[in-house]
Amino acid sequence: MIKAIIASIIGISCWLLSLSVLAQTYPDRPIKILQGFAPGGNADNIARSIGLEVSKSLGQGVVVEAQTGAGGTIASASVARAKPDGYTLLLATGGHAVAGALYNSLPYKTVADFEMVSTITYFPFLVVTSAESKFKSFSDLLDAARVSSNGLTYGSAGIGSTHHLAGELLAKMGRMNLVHIPYRGDAASITALLANDVDFIIAPPTAVLTNIKSGKLRALATTGPQRWPGLPELATVADQGVAGYDVRSWAGLLAPIGTPKSVIDKLNAETLKALQVASVKARLEEMGGEARGSTPEEMRQMVSSELQRWTQVINEAKIPKQ
Repeated sequence: MIKAIIASIIGISCWLLSLSVLAQTYPDRPIKILQGFAPGGNADNIARSIGLEVSKSLGQGVVVEAQTGAGGTIASASVARAKPDGYTLLLATGGHAVAGALYNSLPYKTVADFEMVSTITYFPFLVVTSAESKFKSFSDLLDAARVSSNGLTYGSAGIGSTHHLAGELLAKMGRMNLVHIPYRGDAASITALLANDVDFIIAPPTAVLTNIKSGKLRALATTGPQRWPGLPELATVADQGVAGYDVRSWAGLLAPIGTPKSVIDKLNAETLKALQVASVKARLEEMGGEARGSTPEEMRQMVSSELQRWTQVINEAKIPKQ
């Protein structure tokens, strides 16, 4: 019995010593950031922008790797299974919480299996019609959808996408009769809108801004809580008749559960420092986002709240679980 206790004490002491050594030497080799979407897309560019700046400060390389598929859940699963030493991180997006609400079974728990590091950016969506549409304002759209017997159609990047759920929440909060038409990505939904196959779409600014500026599309509202700097003249959904409406996607860094607090604190400090660099802030703004960091605790609260919110939206809209 005494031998077992001594062995246990020695084991705990060795573990504590290893954590202390890790804290003092971290990082002593390159860090990998996994992201679950196509190379060259927003998630990839966000990871590279923050990773480059963090690598300069830490003196170690930061490698960004795409593990695409299943709405980002493949990359999330890889990080959840990774050794909790701070060398494998996840660039998570708003889809991380959506997937937790949408999928019946995931090989990880959306919140409990991860240490939160910091948020990086938030960005709204835009409510957009074609330039030829009879809807000249969001008020026109709102009024028509409230009295339509068949419902107005809106396109999104696919079933269960944040765009889709933003539309379901809009229908509920705005008392609008809307019919969702899913497409395979933003490009396909934009093509459908230009062909007048749907009444409007919900899409991220980077996907539609070129067509808005060229006059092919008309932006009616932004889904965030304040006007988007890229189109400062465009009012929010909340300011145009749907009080309290606020839908933004986000991106942030996660690590496997069990990663030492000293490592998380170091990564948090470096991320917050990187977000103050003018070139990083400018790059995030070019992608339609607002640079905004957080404490690990604030990020955990946010992700938990998003998971609860989208679970409720999915259940009330009777969206089939995947």
